[in-house]
Amino acid sequence: MSEPVIAGVGKKTNWSVLMGAAFIMATSAIGPGFLTQTAFMTEKFLASFGFAVLASIIIDIGAQMNVWRVIAVSRMRGQDVANAVFPGLGHLIAILIVMGGLAFNIGNVGGAGLGLNVLFGMDVNLGACISAAIAIAIFASKDAGRVMDKVAQILGGLMILLTIYAMFAANPPVGEAAVKFFIPDDVGVLMLPIITIVGGTVGGYITFAGGHRLLDAGIVGKESLPDVNRSAVTGVVITGVMRIILFLAALGVVVTMSSKLDPANPAATVFQQAAGPVGYKFFGVVLWCAALTSIIGCAYTSVSFLRSMSKTIDQNNSKVIMAFIIISTLVLVTIGRPATILVFVGSLNGLILPLTLGAMLLGAKNKKIVGDDYEHPTWLLVFGILAVLAAAWAGWMSLQGMANLWK
Repeated sequence: MSEPVIAGVGKKTNWSVLMGAAFIMATSAIGPGFLTQTAFMTEKFLASFGFAVLASIIIDIGAQMNVWRVIAVSRMRGQDVANAVFPGLGHLIAILIVMGGLAFNIGNVGGAGLGLNVLFGMDVNLGACISAAIAIAIFASKDAGRVMDKVAQILGGLMILLTIYAMFAANPPVGEAAVKFFIPDDVGVLMLPIITIVGGTVGGYITFAGGHRLLDAGIVGKESLPDVNRSAVTGVVITGVMRIILFLAALGVVVTMSSKLDPANPAATVFQQAAGPVGYKFFGVVLWCAALTSIIGCAYTSVSFLRSMSKTIDQNNSKVIMAFIIISTLVLVTIGRPATILVFVGSLNGLILPLTLGAMLLGAKNKKIVGDDYEHPTWLLVFGILAVLAAAWAGWMSLQGMANLWK
């Protein structure tokens, strides 16, 4: 799935890949857990949750720009940078990310099955198998990279449009939300939700989804940094926009409509209460789109961490990705998954983030990795260090507080 960008090729090709990378990162983050998490936390923290969303967007931009820039200038995948920083560290990160990615993908496949169940009343396991087959077909195509880019863009755009409809139907208190975006009731209690949604947005494999896609497409080197920056920020903004409109929709349902969300499926309640039966069907579309794009992004990025460990995997990348999806589906159909697995793994991703981002920051200052002619911006380095420290502290706190949060 490597698509080198040859000098002199028109900007249209580059722009398509850049947007594809941004959407792959964004739609990898916007999965079933993202929808559930956002609706649940909006009900718990009300308008003040907007501050957590804003803070997470800022942290996400800093994390993504640091990681994507180092990947671009080093022309190395994240695990290879980590191994160059400290031998064996990249292998450890690869194992952690693949384990987390597999757990997430089981949830993603299940979410896709639930989406088809909402739309057509289909058996969840059958819907999961059909969705997995569609994802496998994408990677079986000869031009898998470009097909993946287009699918992520189309389904990502559809998700946002349908959620905007639910937001307007819910008639949220926009004025109150705008104030609480910057002046929440209690900043202290928002630390846990901030790191939880950061972990679910740029933790684990998601941090590297777009960066690895650009690397495979040949958009690398110091000369590509403006494009890399633009793509990274775009990906975070897309995720942030989806989070904000879903937050406002949920806030409208909880505050304006005085409705309680079903703890078993809070996101579905948002759409159903806001727009009735049609809204519930829209939720099915959004859930299926979110799940399918997350299956694609999760499988693609998780397997990219194994490519450096085996020439066989590297040479049969698409086949291994398909096997990853098949394994995720078989585990779901035969064993199932606990309802809290996505939340728990999201917290683990928050703990993995300091390790992965920390390794990339060390790589950013290592001339053997990034080259003699590259100077990593000091402000970005400082931003990254602060993000590592905050994520390490708050990620540990999130694991301790997760049981209480979900009572």
